[in-house]
Amino acid sequence: VQLQASGGGLVQAGGSLRLSCAASRRTSSNNGMGWFRQAPGTEREFVAAIDWRGGNTLYADSVEGRFTISREYAKSTVYLQMNNLNTEDTAVYYCASGRSSTISRNTDYYNYWGKGTLVTVSS
Repeated sequence: VQLQASGGGLVQAGGSLRLSCAASRRTSSNNGMGWFRQAPGTEREFVAAIDWRGGNTLYADSVEGRFTISREYAKSTVYLQMNNLNTEDTAVYYCASGRSSTISRNTDYYNYWGKGTLVTVSS
């Protein structure tokens, strides 16, 4: 499975971006998917996750109410809508495919990772 994240860029604080993650194989559509991020000098941290049906989602406290994860099964694509961005959201964002249909905050659960897309929020 190959994952390609896109949609990153430069945005002012308070603005919005939508990230996309396209999977190369339909198999990943049956797996839970997650978004993580990593700012310079920090560890990769969980952002959001969604199960394979799209009915269950999970968010980090820091993004709850501002970010929305969704998936389009037919296109094997997962999205991360990010609203009301702030400078602390600046990071490289990675999408990942889980080992099963459920969701997790744990990076060890995910066995395929995309290369990441940079999000920069200016003040």
